[in-house]
Amino acid sequence: MEATSERKSAETPEAAGSADHEPAFSRTINLALQGGGAHGAFTWGVLDRLLDENGLAFEGLSATSAGAMNAAVFAYGLAIGGRDGARKALADYWKRVSDAARLGPLQPSPIDRMLGDHKLAWSPVFSLMGFVTRVLSPYEFNPTDYNPLREVVEQSIDFDVLRRPDSPVKLFLSATNVRTGKVKVFAGKEISISAVMASACLPTMFHAVEIDGEAYWDGGYMGNPALFPLIYDCKSTDIVVVHINPLFRNEVPRTAVDILNRINEISFNSSLMREMRAVSFVTNLVTQKRLVDGGLKHVLIHSIADDEFMGALSPTSKYNADWEFLMFLRDQGRKCADDWLAKNFAKLGVESSVDIHKFYL
Repeated sequence: MEATSERKSAETPEAAGSADHEPAFSRTINLALQGGGAHGAFTWGVLDRLLDENGLAFEGLSATSAGAMNAAVFAYGLAIGGRDGARKALADYWKRVSDAARLGPLQPSPIDRMLGDHKLAWSPVFSLMGFVTRVLSPYEFNPTDYNPLREVVEQSIDFDVLRRPDSPVKLFLSATNVRTGKVKVFAGKEISISAVMASACLPTMFHAVEIDGEAYWDGGYMGNPALFPLIYDCKSTDIVVVHINPLFRNEVPRTAVDILNRINEISFNSSLMREMRAVSFVTNLVTQKRLVDGGLKHVLIHSIADDEFMGALSPTSKYNADWEFLMFLRDQGRKCADDWLAKNFAKLGVESSVDIHKFYL
């Protein structure tokens, strides 16, 4: 089968879902979505493009932080309106994010806009925020724990729909237990606005999210994203990881901002790389027929990433929710997904499209 036979052009996202006939066969995949602030709009573009592909079905989504918000919105839209519903829900969500940011103090300065590099380097509020978060805790400078994203998520998702047993996809949202340091995966009836906000809780900006007597921070510290729910709780063998945080950088960072950013990238990728090592170990056992009972499945790993593009973005742009910038990221995500589909669609259900040893180990 020609991998591109059923595809729409990445230039026309509005034409999605208008295929005249069903594809010859379909593949069911699981998605693993990383977090990364406003850079999550790249994942929006990837999801938007995957929804165009009538030959793809979705079983489970494991996600963290901005990825958790994308996943929850995607699952909600799919539940109420199918592929078109998911596409609209994602677009509406990110427009609300941009509108909320436009009304807030943290946005690009006139100089930033003139330079057009999507940074917040000349934003006085961003500079002040960096200073404040180094000397004060969010319990001191944000005593009411105000988070505009909570209202955006509440406006975008009816969580009662996501908790229904007949939800079209399984949802797994990761957070980090502050007291134990362990990953907590919210699923099924545990999915809630608090679970989403816990998954995206930056500890220097917001109070820890309390759920059933436990406190949670951003899931990126312990699962960005967690793969094991997709391995143990889903039937599909294909896991497609959508990367936001670059795994590789050619240059050693030298500025304070770049050093801190690279520390965060390494930290937020570390749990994923550990899980990939386990996947590789089990895969070798399966392929070498060294398992006695054959109870472990052969997991196929795929990666949608653009390290060159994401690595060129400024760390400060993670806080830039200008609509123009979000659309720029979305379009790049669509293009990246389109390129990946053209090269790797035929490998789904057959083999991994990424060399785990080379890419992750």
